Amino acid sequence: MATAKTEPVEKKWEFKDRTYFLLNGMSPLTFTMSVKHSEVSPLMWFDPEKGHQRELRYATNQKSCFVDEQVGPVTIAMCIFEDGVLNVPKENQALQKLLSLYHPLLNKTYAEHDPVAEAKEEVVDIETEIKALNMALEMDVVHAEAVLRVEQGSEVSKMSSAEIKRDILLFARREPYLFLELVNDDNVMLRNFAIKATEFNIIKLDEDQRTFKWTANGKKIMTVPFDEHPFSAMAAFFKTDEGLDVYKSIEKKIGV
Repeated sequence: MATAKTEPVEKKWEFKDRTYFLLNGMSPLTFTMSVKHSEVSPLMWFDPEKGHQRELRYATNQKSCFVDEQVGPVTIAMCIFEDGVLNVPKENQALQKLLSLYHPLLNKTYAEHDPVAEAKEEVVDIETEIKALNMALEMDVVHAEAVLRVEQGSEVSKMSSAEIKRDILLFARREPYLFLELVNDDNVMLRNFAIKATEFNIIKLDEDQRTFKWTANGKKIMTVPFDEHPFSAMAAFFKTDEGLDVYKSIEKKIGV
């Protein structure tokens, strides 16, 4: 049975200057990248065409970064990132291909700067921010209050409608992804509803944070499951048949 031939890694290689940067926020004054195979720092690449591992080595006087393609004496050089960045000119193809195609630490310890991919990501970020801002503009005060409460806590209860509107727009602009996640989370609205019910003194949470009761008669509404946040537990309770009746009763008393 015939098998599909593997496309060579270097087939679409572009001849250009390249920039590499360390990941995870690393930017030491200097950082030396391993560019020679050793027992301590293995530098091998599995070649799917040849069907075996190939040893890698960067030598300034060689065209290839593969040891089995290097001829004669070699001049080993160091590969040093300065302040987390390494610029490699197009003339140094051996080092570029080692870092861009074969090095085992690629996209783990470092990555190649890709302006096209970065531009695409920036477009997505901008579009997300616009979407978040438009949603914040159209959001009613009750929903905006629920979303803001996640970030600002009980302070939201003291804010005017104008202040809520302003802060929800600022939040959408500052954290558009988190904003959209909270907007689409129905538990956010239910948690806020439960908090408002306690602020209106319709229900109360015992000091032990384990039991919700009706304020008027002290009758227990629900017991908070162990290790759950009280108002998150109440939000989940509202989704049950019994909880829906409680929700409707509170809704009438609050007048929303």
